[in-house]
Amino acid sequence: MLEKDGTENKEVLGANAILGVSLANLKAAAKYKGLELYEYLGKEYSMPKCMMNILNGGAHASNKLDFQEFMIVPNKEEYKENLRMGSEVFNTLKNILKEKDLLCGVGDEGGFAPLIEDAEEALDLIEEAITKSGYTLGKDINIALDVAASEFYDEEKDTYLLEGKEYTKEELISYYEKLVDKYHIISIEDGMAEEDFEGWKLLTNRLSNIQLVGDDLFVTNKKLLQKGIDLGIANAILLKLNQIGTVTETLETIKLARENNYKTIISHRSGETEDNYISDFAVGLNLGQIKTGSMSRGERLSKYNRLLRIEEQIKWKNY
Repeated sequence: MLEKDGTENKEVLGANAILGVSLANLKAAAKYKGLELYEYLGKEYSMPKCMMNILNGGAHASNKLDFQEFMIVPNKEEYKENLRMGSEVFNTLKNILKEKDLLCGVGDEGGFAPLIEDAEEALDLIEEAITKSGYTLGKDINIALDVAASEFYDEEKDTYLLEGKEYTKEELISYYEKLVDKYHIISIEDGMAEEDFEGWKLLTNRLSNIQLVGDDLFVTNKKLLQKGIDLGIANAILLKLNQIGTVTETLETIKLARENNYKTIISHRSGETEDNYISDFAVGLNLGQIKTGSMSRGERLSKYNRLLRIEEQIKWKNY
């Protein structure tokens, strides 16, 4: 299909059309072999840690928050326990928002989108929900952010306009350092704008002790990942199959990431369906982490439920 299309960005056949055929071929091959998709993808399996988006801002919500996603990452050994913990915190957060007259609808990925002013207010609410659920922040559950900094980057001034205040690159990174220390944040996605390579280098030098994820930066593209490797920026990559357009190219990007010690996170998209193939990718390819939205909306829950079934199957096979 890549040869037939013949363009760098799949402009002839279209990335979504190519991906549909690529995934259909993969699923058909697994069925022909009589295997579950995760079994066909790999021989050794591990259940991923879940990055659960429970509070939305940025382009995913109609509120004043500039950060796009506030996620919790439960830290127990068993997947089903992590899922239970995430569900409890999510519902506790709902009750807290209701008590504070902040109850509202959910954003594109199922997290709440309250009308609050800034990131620290959001993080305080999440910490309160974790504590009231009977867990300890930094031990049982950690926090991850998808900043989506390209959304508030001023290219002409080479500054960032966050929460009504202008930040230089150094000032923004100092703000991240403050949040990391205060809220036990273990991962920041797209902490700098996708074209701000100088900012990414500074960020990587100063916050290399946490996971720094490139999504807009790499868009699942092997060439862009190689550029990041050469520049020494970020230490993890978000993987979205419809960014690159084929299973083959996604697997090539994963291989390159592993060869260079970049962590991998398989991800959903905002405009999702109930197709849950990314759950099988997370397990079968030992990707370690999955990002698939909150504990609401059927297109998000289908991935979590698929992971439950996979964990059960693996346990039965090991008896």
